[in-house]
Amino acid sequence: MKTTQTPAPLPAESGAPLAKTDAPPGPPPKEKKEGTVLNVFSHGILVLWAIMVVMPLLWAVMTSFKDDRSIFSSPWSLPDTLHFDNWSRAWTEANMSDYFLNTVLVVGGSLIGTLVLGSMAAYVLARFDFPGNRFIYFLFIGGMSFPIMLALVPLFYVVNNMGLLNTIHGLILVYIAYSLPFTVFFLTAFFRTLPTSVAEAAFVDGASHSRTFFQIMLPMAKPGLISVGIFNFLGQWNQYMLPTVLNTDPDKRVLTQGLVQLAVSQGYKGDWSGLFAGLVMAMLPVLAAYIVFQRQVVQGLTAGALK
Repeated sequence: MKTTQTPAPLPAESGAPLAKTDAPPGPPPKEKKEGTVLNVFSHGILVLWAIMVVMPLLWAVMTSFKDDRSIFSSPWSLPDTLHFDNWSRAWTEANMSDYFLNTVLVVGGSLIGTLVLGSMAAYVLARFDFPGNRFIYFLFIGGMSFPIMLALVPLFYVVNNMGLLNTIHGLILVYIAYSLPFTVFFLTAFFRTLPTSVAEAAFVDGASHSRTFFQIMLPMAKPGLISVGIFNFLGQWNQYMLPTVLNTDPDKRVLTQGLVQLAVSQGYKGDWSGLFAGLVMAMLPVLAAYIVFQRQVVQGLTAGALK
């Protein structure tokens, strides 16, 4: 009994058109539906979070333009008329101008000192190997986990013995010491991502270590400096515990102390409109700094991961 065999397909000759293959099937409708549901859910959570954050800020700004009677009678309605005298009264009568100036001096000086000292320490820890390098690095990391509440009493006596109590420069030094651990931790990881070829070329051309750092490596680390500077600015601007313990002079108070003093001194009559105006005054620099530098903050946070 003979069996018929089908001939094997011949290989395609050169230049002969090949048969079109079917395109791979797309994802099943079920996967598309699950992805759409997850996307809608995540966007809903983000919108809810944005409302929770933005609404109190908008309510505080709106309330700062009302009078005291409208604040209690219609707290959620828009102001009938804009009372700009609330801001002028808070700026002059509540001494918010003095508190604002003291805060600018303290935060400005401490921010510059923190970035300069922190970047120098981070550069050395990231670029040079020497005995005790890792030990010093972990000491800075340990400083991040040390609660400030445990250091208030000894810190008060140390600052008092140095004659720096109730002084602007004393508060600046404390702010620098308080912010250095996080700054060194952040910038050490950032300096490690920078290319070493540029620094080696500068050394070959005869540049010193200090010149290489200030003229080459520090400009390259600008995104990281901006990011850690914003974080330190937010923390130092909103600092309340340290100035309360170390700065008891009424003429040297910062904004956080001034707002608490304004709320406490009102008693039962209360200048609530002036209090909200002062609160918005203290809040505006922080919002402005984040809005202006938000792109640089994101670039600084992601630069180490992308390089």
